[in-house]
Amino acid sequence: MSLDLNGPAAGGLPAAAPGTADVAASRGEPLVRARGLRLRYGAKTALDDVGFEIPKGRVVGLLGHNGAGKTSLMKAMVGLAAHEGELTVLGCAPRRERVRLLESLCYIPDVAVLPRWARVEQLITLMAGLHPRFSAERARSLLRRTSVGLRDKVGTLSKGMVVQVHLALVAAVDARLMVLDEPTLGLDVLSRKAFYEMLIDEWCDGERSVLISTHQVEEVEALLSDVLMLSEGRVVLDIPLADIDERFVALGHDPQAADAVAAAHPLLRYRQQGGPVALFDGAPPPEVERLGQRVRPSLVDLFVALTRRPELDRRG
Repeated sequence: MSLDLNGPAAGGLPAAAPGTADVAASRGEPLVRARGLRLRYGAKTALDDVGFEIPKGRVVGLLGHNGAGKTSLMKAMVGLAAHEGELTVLGCAPRRERVRLLESLCYIPDVAVLPRWARVEQLITLMAGLHPRFSAERARSLLRRTSVGLRDKVGTLSKGMVVQVHLALVAAVDARLMVLDEPTLGLDVLSRKAFYEMLIDEWCDGERSVLISTHQVEEVEALLSDVLMLSEGRVVLDIPLADIDERFVALGHDPQAADAVAAAHPLLRYRQQGGPVALFDGAPPPEVERLGQRVRPSLVDLFVALTRRPELDRRG
């Protein structure tokens, strides 16, 4: 479900529908599968031949510069944008089966708002009447982790507190997939930390999956199990974080070796702790690797390298 309470045109709450969303994961299928996905706005291509899968129990970071296609992808996943190609989410065709899909999917868009006049308890009552899988008691339990009171009006809350209310409401839905578009945009560091702690502690259970779009790469790296990176509407990286060290090699070296290292055509050259580092997609030639020492590449380094090189195709 989407928690934009301004109505269905903005991704609003659907009417409750009989039955339940197809639990694709029970048959060993991924929660999300895209193949050859394309999305256009007039002459502008927002997504171009996008393909990926999200299995159950994953926390996936959706990364990319502004205009890379992140929000367009999320809109396609929740049925708000028409697309070409194959896209199934929880066994549903999002555009055609949106009501059924939103029984088992939570969505917080980047423009989501809560009505300023409403008290928190009123929002819980509203959700209980609108969504068949919403637990009012769980919402109250989640809010007890925060400083938000049930009698508080949304208009009196700080932005960080409003985001916590938002997460408590959507996390109280018995869903299988949560889609978050820049959920902590504009929050201070303590509010961001509180949001992600609640998300990981109270919602991620090894069965559900989360897709998080964010620019705060360094902050979320420790939370993620996988990364899906877009550049100019195409996937440039789709990989579990555990596999990054196997595929990418960052080589710290002396300044005197800079020319020899550059001749091996690294993806990126940068400085770390005062010394030069070269980032390679795969192992560099042995004679080059002998010139330095391996260091761990960060997700930020990969983001800079791959989004500078949109022509770099994802390896299978």
